[in-house]
Amino acid sequence: MNASELYEKLKKVQEAKGYYFSNDRERVMELLEALLVNKDRYGYMVCPCRLASGDRNDDQDIICPCDYREPDVAEFGSCYCNLYVSKAWNEGTIEHDYVPERRPPEKMGF
Repeated sequence: MNASELYEKLKKVQEAKGYYFSNDRERVMELLEALLVNKDRYGYMVCPCRLASGDRNDDQDIICPCDYREPDVAEFGSCYCNLYVSKAWNEGTIEHDYVPERRPPEKMGF
């Protein structure tokens, strides 16, 4: 599967749930490529914006779409990496504020 195929597959599934890809198509395609690289590397599509441990159980919360997407999009209109956004984000009717990291430090191996 390539990034374009992944885009089409995920677009249908995620838009039905109210999550949209950012209008920044170049950024979206870069993130989708990175998800595919991580799938080859780890065996699962872990968020490219976070450091994966390589242990599926430890990384479960950051397998895309991560556990933090829903609260991020609800509060900020975008997930942490700006892959998934709300309709309002894409329409520019809400501010594009910085989305802080929600993942607890203990899950990041610090």
